[in-house]
Amino acid sequence: MCSLTPPRSFAPLTDLQWHALLPYVLPRSPQGRRTADLRHRMNAIFHLAHTPGDAWKTLPSSYGNAQTVARFFRRLTHGGLWHRLLEALADCAPNHPLRQIEYAICRATRRAARLGGMPLLLLIRKLGLRTALNGPPWLLPDPLLSEMLARCPPPRFAATKAAVAAARQHLKSMAWLARAALGRKSMPRVVRYGWP
Repeated sequence: MCSLTPPRSFAPLTDLQWHALLPYVLPRSPQGRRTADLRHRMNAIFHLAHTPGDAWKTLPSSYGNAQTVARFFRRLTHGGLWHRLLEALADCAPNHPLRQIEYAICRATRRAARLGGMPLLLLIRKLGLRTALNGPPWLLPDPLLSEMLARCPPPRFAATKAAVAAARQHLKSMAWLARAALGRKSMPRVVRYGWP
């Protein structure tokens, strides 16, 4: 069942939320120079994730260099953090501390959508976390729909005029569904950022 996560305004991570999040962030934390305060970095990511369409450069200076935070975010994304967090959300109980920051996780996952590519989109659709989608589901690719279409056998038609017309209509419908499975090439900003 797909559902939207109720929106929440941004609030820094509490101790309980941070301790629930830390086991997922720590192994995914980029190698190289040590990050002084991982919690502060995650607060920066979640802060920006709550403001749709804002560029990294709009991040308040209290969070540090915006490009450093953006680089950290990309490394976490390539490390599979958002995949793991979405799977954890699907498995955890309703009163788990990760549930308290579900909206922030979903919003950050939206930012990671391009980097995460089709595997991330498939996971979001499989888990039914629509808030993590970076646009309306009917405008995004739906590989599951294309797999379903591939399993549909073509109907058998007789060689009558009515049967030929029915076959044409069937092919048109299949072509429309195949195009829908590919999603839109581009989405207007107003649609992308207006999506809840």
